[in-house]
Amino acid sequence: MRRQLADTFRSLRVRNYRLFAAGQLTSLLGRWMQIVSIDWLVLQLSGNSGSALGFVTAFQFLPVLLLSLTGGKLADRYNKRRMLLIFNSAWLVLSASMATLVLSGAIQLWHVFVFSAVLGVVNALENPVRQSFVSELVGTELLPNALSLSSATFNSARIIGPAIAGGLIAFFGTGTVIAINAVGYLAPLVCNMLMNRDDLLVPHAIPKDTRIREGVRYTLRRSDLVLPLVLMFIIGGVGFNFPITLALLAKTVFHTGPSTFGLLTTALASGALAGALYSSKRRGRPTANVVIGTAGAFSALETLVGVAPSFITASLVLIPCGFAMSFLGQAANQRIQLGVDADHRGRVMALYVMVFLGSTPIFAPLIGWLSEHAGPRSGLWLGGLVGVVTAAAAFAVRCRQRDVRISVTIRPRPRLILTEGAVERAA
Repeated sequence: MRRQLADTFRSLRVRNYRLFAAGQLTSLLGRWMQIVSIDWLVLQLSGNSGSALGFVTAFQFLPVLLLSLTGGKLADRYNKRRMLLIFNSAWLVLSASMATLVLSGAIQLWHVFVFSAVLGVVNALENPVRQSFVSELVGTELLPNALSLSSATFNSARIIGPAIAGGLIAFFGTGTVIAINAVGYLAPLVCNMLMNRDDLLVPHAIPKDTRIREGVRYTLRRSDLVLPLVLMFIIGGVGFNFPITLALLAKTVFHTGPSTFGLLTTALASGALAGALYSSKRRGRPTANVVIGTAGAFSALETLVGVAPSFITASLVLIPCGFAMSFLGQAANQRIQLGVDADHRGRVMALYVMVFLGSTPIFAPLIGWLSEHAGPRSGLWLGGLVGVVTAAAAFAVRCRQRDVRISVTIRPRPRLILTEGAVERAA
């Protein structure tokens, strides 16, 4: 048992990665508390409008679609550690400003829209830098484990943060929770400054060509990278809108308060944490079939959440749904990161972030509008069905690429033939 635990957390033997994980856990706890607070604040300010919730989500992620490639270019060209210090400082200032507006009672819906858009700009530039920075902390051999533990850190915060936020919102309101998030951004700043810079595996030479166009051209020549990117664009766009769909499910279907909404998110995140820890055992690059199969499983489970008859049933199904969601995200991430050259990693991961998170502003308003007009469950079950069809299409394309033909042969049953007193079996 001790050996298994040591193997699961082997990346934590690296001091710089321990500091990185500690800083991320603290800041992500606050960030997930803030996400729940913002979603609840929007519902209060808009009169439970699913469309408003969808637009806020779109404002957060539209910059990801527009600026992620710029973030990837920065990651390949400049010092990643230094840029992360800048981005975390910007988040601290933004969250503190938002908390001031809410606590003062001056907050309006358009303030939330603007805040979400500016926050999205910082997120678009920071995400590719953070994703590619992990390889400089641990190296290629420990990279699959480190990526899975980073996902486990994310989902640990996703479990604890909403549960805490639900209770704090009920007692103190959304402004207090956003203020706590602002303070939480001090942790990654301190941990980043404590890192030993000599131990970072920084490339000795800056790539000669860090143009965005060259990074896109490199990716499009690689079908093994294109397939997980397309899958995550569609399934991430239509299926990963849980901040919208679960908030509406809790408030308008099950008629519960913010603490219960936090419990639904916690159930999803509990499964996601288990999926991330299970992924940490992987030592090599996952196959395309693993990515496709997990995509189909996640989508089927999300469809079941959409038709769950009760709060308890929905919570129970959300646990394996979260497991499949996390396992899918890790498999796609690892397949890309372990198959790309180091001098292109920032730009390729920027493409991954762009299609994964950047698809949200395209689909989130549609999911919000659909949930408002066709019923709050429709965003879940429709997203699940689209994902199932997408996974099936990806499998068909994969079979065609490898010239694999699937056919069903029906053989006739054996029959008895009487010949000169003897009984013979013929096929």
